[in-house]
Amino acid sequence: MKTFKLISFDILEESNKQVVTKNIPLLDGLIINREDENNQWILEAYLDRSYYEYFDELMDLEDKKLMVQVKITKESNQPATFLVSIIGLNYIDNYMNVLLMGTIVDRKQGDMERKLKQLIEEGYEGTALLEKFKELAHD
Repeated sequence: MKTFKLISFDILEESNKQVVTKNIPLLDGLIINREDENNQWILEAYLDRSYYEYFDELMDLEDKKLMVQVKITKESNQPATFLVSIIGLNYIDNYMNVLLMGTIVDRKQGDMERKLKQLIEEGYEGTALLEKFKELAHD
């Protein structure tokens, strides 16, 4: 297992068919790569206690999966996106922690899949599809 410092923590929510970023101010946090066969990560965010009700409601959602975006180790790093479930909420004096477990979302793969889908919808197929896809992949 490898442990890193969690620098920023955002929840990605849907609002009117758009993705909205809700920043959750961290007091402290850790992220652990479990290095298991499922490529799971554990995130622990140490927060102001006022967020307890918000996360408690998220825990009760039917789907129970959240998209979160975090920065690891330093502010200048690119954000990483995770699909997570809340596995615990705890009061700690006037603060709280939220524990989440999930997997990292490979944004590059998702971007490539969207490009490929768009080309197919535009009518590309066969060799022309392959050539256009290669051209876009190098942009």
